[in-house]
Amino acid sequence: MPTADNAGKAPGPGKRADAVRNQQKLLAAAAEVFVTSGVDAPIREIAARAGVGMGTIYRHFPTRADLVVAVFRHQVEACAEAGPALLAEADSPMSALRQWIDLFVDFLVTKHGLANTLQPDSSGFTALHTYFLDRLLPVAEQLLGAAVEAGEVRSGVGAYELMRGVGNLCIGSEGDPRYDPRRLVALLLQGLQQPDAS
Repeated sequence: MPTADNAGKAPGPGKRADAVRNQQKLLAAAAEVFVTSGVDAPIREIAARAGVGMGTIYRHFPTRADLVVAVFRHQVEACAEAGPALLAEADSPMSALRQWIDLFVDFLVTKHGLANTLQPDSSGFTALHTYFLDRLLPVAEQLLGAAVEAGEVRSGVGAYELMRGVGNLCIGSEGDPRYDPRRLVALLLQGLQQPDAS
């Protein structure tokens, strides 16, 4: 059974394909519900969104912390995998960077709810933060580096610095309709662009 330390990791070789699909569907539904209703949303809301019974959720994720951590890991993986794909498909490295930052902001909206489920001084939280940096920092470095090399972005800004800045702009956005972090993130990215870059 998943725990706060292993939820969301690749299933063992014996796990049935339909069980894996169900788990992925649950994680996607939980992520959507967390964005709209917060991490304290009723489990029945997640079950309804996923089209499964509540028992199925508890079978995969015995506690809310297990579910939140699994969603965290699921979104980190999706964000990490999106970077190279966007770089290959986008019109320019800057366009890929913008699209990836947009996904990163989506992720951060859900991530902030972890504070209500795991204590920041717990070993589980520390392990998740390390996992987050290990998976996403190289992707940000790749995208930012490509944009700098293409002459679209000023040099001298580090990927960690950019991720931290975006993260700070997203803090406190929940429940405040007057604050739109996406607008400020767009301004931040605009400020990174070379003056002659389109």
